[in-house]
Amino acid sequence: MSMFSYDWAPLLLTFELAAITTFILLLLGIPLAYWLAFSGNRFKPVFETAVSMPLVLPPSVLGFYLLLAFSPQQAFGLWLAQSFDIRLVFSFAGLVIGSVIFSLPFMVHPIQSGLQNIPLSLIEASRTLGKSDLHTLFRVLLPNIKSSLLAGIVLSFAHTIGEFGVVLMIGGNIPGVTKVASIAIYDEVESLNYAAAHFYAMVLFIVSFAVLLLVYTNNRRALLPFTRH
Repeated sequence: MSMFSYDWAPLLLTFELAAITTFILLLLGIPLAYWLAFSGNRFKPVFETAVSMPLVLPPSVLGFYLLLAFSPQQAFGLWLAQSFDIRLVFSFAGLVIGSVIFSLPFMVHPIQSGLQNIPLSLIEASRTLGKSDLHTLFRVLLPNIKSSLLAGIVLSFAHTIGEFGVVLMIGGNIPGVTKVASIAIYDEVESLNYAAAHFYAMVLFIVSFAVLLLVYTNNRRALLPFTRH
């Protein structure tokens, strides 16, 4: 059976979801990681714990509470529906929000680690020259953590394409709307259509391997100047 005879819609929807999620996470992750890296706020451990929770929570737990929050039968979901005519349950927008929350630590942690490893002398020199914190972040700090930024981007993308529990709880299984590749694999296995399940699984495997290889290759190149004598 030719690969072109399979339904590519779940794969395309998966990569669209991963791309949008990664872009949003990059916008949110940089300022959040900067604050976590340099803030002396006494409540910082609470925020660090909240960011890291998706790493230890079962995806179905997070998906369940998001499903309750987004449901029109609950206060927040009802407010969104009545005030803005927005319904997040069983919608692509709901998948994006759930994916952003679920993949948040995969963007924030590498950037935070990279920022914390930058010599304080660079930051102090920038401030001595009268540069603002914003200028220091974008002109001094971020150019020096390119590997960390790439790691955050790639890991967030790869983690999003592998989601199952969260997207199933929030989005269900609506073809062309919320049926991503992981859901398609589950459906095909239930239908004993192992050839189609293998096709979707193999594409996700190849893409995930490729993006992770990009991270490790980039990190190795970044370390080469320090390992040569």
